[in-house]
Amino acid sequence: MLTTADLLVAVEYLVLAYFLVLNSTYLVFTVVSFHDLRRYRQRVWRGDLRALLSDSSYLPVSILVPAHNERGTVIANVRSLLTATYPEFEVVVVNDGSTDDTMDCLLRAFDLLEVPPATRVSIQTKPVRAVYRSLEHPNLIVIDKENGGKSDALNAGINVSTYPLFCSIDADSLLESDALLRVARSFAEDDRIIAAGGIVRVMNGSLVVHGEVVEARAPGTPMLLCQSLEYVRGFLAGRTALAKMNCLLIISGAFGLFRKDPVLAAGGYRTDTVCEDMELVVRLHRETRRQKQHGRVVFVPDPVCWTQIPADWTSLLRQRDRWQRGLLESLWMHRTMFLNPRYGSVGLLGFPFYVLFEALGPLIETAGYLLLPILWFTGNLNGPFVFLFLLLAVLFGMVLSVTALILDDLLFRRYARTGDLVKMIAASVLEYLGYRQLLTARRAFASVNVLRRKGHWGRIERQAIHHEDHREAST
Repeated sequence: MLTTADLLVAVEYLVLAYFLVLNSTYLVFTVVSFHDLRRYRQRVWRGDLRALLSDSSYLPVSILVPAHNERGTVIANVRSLLTATYPEFEVVVVNDGSTDDTMDCLLRAFDLLEVPPATRVSIQTKPVRAVYRSLEHPNLIVIDKENGGKSDALNAGINVSTYPLFCSIDADSLLESDALLRVARSFAEDDRIIAAGGIVRVMNGSLVVHGEVVEARAPGTPMLLCQSLEYVRGFLAGRTALAKMNCLLIISGAFGLFRKDPVLAAGGYRTDTVCEDMELVVRLHRETRRQKQHGRVVFVPDPVCWTQIPADWTSLLRQRDRWQRGLLESLWMHRTMFLNPRYGSVGLLGFPFYVLFEALGPLIETAGYLLLPILWFTGNLNGPFVFLFLLLAVLFGMVLSVTALILDDLLFRRYARTGDLVKMIAASVLEYLGYRQLLTARRAFASVNVLRRKGHWGRIERQAIHHEDHREAST
């Protein structure tokens, strides 16, 4: 007969096996990423901007900027986008029913003139009140529409856009001037590519001059440092390897470039999910495979988008709750792809990875942390389990984080000051002193709420970006 002690031992082995498989997978990903990024760096030197500009094969790009109550950030964002180094592009700002004076700020800043709206509507959206063009910047379009959410705003932008590629970027983010050139190059090199993402880095703490990040600096608080570490580890160690195997299921909503025709054929962004960026990418994989087109989704490591991350715990926990719910919704909507050979590496590798490590991971990891006090209370706590748990769940994780930071520094030299790199390495220890456990528990709670069909978007508090000021981004 199975006793309580036997059950606890079985759970111990399950937790240890999970962390062994998880961290071993990420170790393999890190090795794959290192070799792939090194070859990429040898093939494409970051400083060779003239060579990029000499290439005449670039497709024109429409940059879509959904904005809802973004008066403090949208002007600097748009001015930054208008200075992008790219042969032919337009900026389409979508004011999604803002209740502040976002629209008034845009009208004053860019000398907007109302023009007749587009007559062809490819995707149904909430009503568009007006469409404006800038007298000062002919390639700037502003749409004023009723509130329908970010997905609806992006769909409205797609309807008005005129170019074959579109780039979605958050209104609180800043693109480096050559970022579009670098990410769009992949579309010119391979016509199978349907979506591409660049790296998203943390703006908080960096030196910003006239709406441009001129010096990358590590943030000043432990919470922001831990988030910055997550971004480096997630983009370089995770997405590089998944894209290499053509099973990347996520392109960041903060910065992604898409081929418009496949998106229109798939019906645009869905408005009934809280993670529209992931759901669209999964659906694009699904639809292109169905049509036997074998579209590719890639990650390009050198185009940089700078974004603000939550600076308070309430916003951070809401963000991670939303990400987890969106992940689970996207996987459930397309569950028939799971281990389905019809969808190639996406179904056989990508889906199992996201289900096992991203969807179920927070529940299993939280169970592991809760198991320690339960074992102690029942008198079943044993030294070998505690040692192996700390080794696999904590120390191994720290090593992977430091490895990702060193890889990033060796290949791209993001931080000019040694002290910034030291602070980021210190974050690999700070992350496991409560930060990771709290976020993991919140993600586990979000998973339970998805089953109970509860939850809401919430809003992250942003810091204003002052285009004319010489300052450090808020920490």
